[in-house]
Amino acid sequence: MLTAFLVCVPALGAAEPRQRLIVLTDIEADPDDSQSLVRLLLYANQIDIEGIVATTSTHQKSRIAPESVHAIIDAYGRVQPNLLKHEPGFPKAQALNAVVRSGSPVYGMQGVGDGKDSPGSDAIIKALEKNDTRPLWVAVWGGANTLAQALYRIRHDRTPEQVARLVKKLRVYTISDQDDSGFWIRTQFPDLFYIVSPGGYGNGTWTGMHSTEPGFDSTEISNDWIATHIQQGHGPLGAVYPDVSFGVEGDTPSFLSLIPNGLNAPEHPDWGGWGGRYEFYTPALKDTNPEGFTGNVPVLQEPHAIWTNAVDSYRPMVHSDFGRTVHPHDKVSTGYRTTIWRWRKDFQNDFAARMAWSTRPYKGANHPPIVKLSPGARLTVKSGEGFMLSAAGSTDPDGDSLSYLWFQYPEAGSYRAEIKLGYAENHHTVWGQAPVVSKTETAHFIVKVIDKGSPALTRYGRVIVTFVPSAP
Repeated sequence: MLTAFLVCVPALGAAEPRQRLIVLTDIEADPDDSQSLVRLLLYANQIDIEGIVATTSTHQKSRIAPESVHAIIDAYGRVQPNLLKHEPGFPKAQALNAVVRSGSPVYGMQGVGDGKDSPGSDAIIKALEKNDTRPLWVAVWGGANTLAQALYRIRHDRTPEQVARLVKKLRVYTISDQDDSGFWIRTQFPDLFYIVSPGGYGNGTWTGMHSTEPGFDSTEISNDWIATHIQQGHGPLGAVYPDVSFGVEGDTPSFLSLIPNGLNAPEHPDWGGWGGRYEFYTPALKDTNPEGFTGNVPVLQEPHAIWTNAVDSYRPMVHSDFGRTVHPHDKVSTGYRTTIWRWRKDFQNDFAARMAWSTRPYKGANHPPIVKLSPGARLTVKSGEGFMLSAAGSTDPDGDSLSYLWFQYPEAGSYRAEIKLGYAENHHTVWGQAPVVSKTETAHFIVKVIDKGSPALTRYGRVIVTFVPSAP
């Protein structure tokens, strides 16, 4: 008997405003910054890019390269009119070039202190003080000293109450520590929302962007795939996407979870999304790969809790030639990288489709489906009672046939034991039965709605089910 009681609300994230973003990039230290910038610009209509700051890092200690940022934006400008045929809101290149700034051309804490302000640090302060209630994300692709200087200046010039208000608006995602200022920031501003995998790069959750595992298909990050779907035959923006030298797009996870797709929830890193999943705790020094490659950046014991590595276990579903269209893979992947690469085929296909938008007419390209959840994205169910989850009524703007896949995301909720869903997991509607609970628990269920266009595009619905004890 289905006796769930609920409040019907839109899909999580559906009505959320666009996220604000400032990028700090050591572009030219490694081609992957240029790769990530190309991808970011293809989502410039879904993320408000308020600054792109050229910085140093341990891999490029005494020079910055804002001219390389401008060159990629100029390539974007040549395809921006065509992008607008597919979705509204893509800003003009002039507007993006106008927010490019320079940080100090010095390494780490050498650029922090009195008299060391830069156009980049000034831009961060100005964005924080803007009359905008939305948080400000700072994605750090290289060294963090431009952010450190902004925080130094804020603390030096403002009252403690003003400092607390501005710091509260900040959200930071650092791709490891690529100078010595990141640890200083976390030590000096313990209340700052900060996502990072400290220590050796081998410890980085972000490596799920380009890691491969024996037994799993990684075609979507192969050089051939990149050449075919991104670089060649896709206009001037694809043409400036460089070949891989070290690892493909190691910086991209810093903004992947800001893209509205029905799965991502930027304010809840522990829920998981395209940019990975993170938990709030104080990592032990021994668990941060302190002897691994760090570019000679010191690795120290974290002084307090941060958002950092979390572990997922994931068994992919794979295509079946006959019968039910999917079946479980014979392998399970477990680890912090898994929190990113479990979504990798989806976000790579999304990237490829948007790159195609840069040159093709609307009818010659694919566009993502629109997910409809019924009865809603939050559901409260009494202990032991039944409930229904449905994405019936989802649609596709191109008229493509849709596939569905429902699954529980146990690591995202408080109730982590398996809850089996009745009927076929690839049907638009499934049923479940609440476990018997003695206290309130939550479980996250995800539906992937996948079109059959080329490349196949995925959007999600996340349903958070709250299980409450039955009345005595």
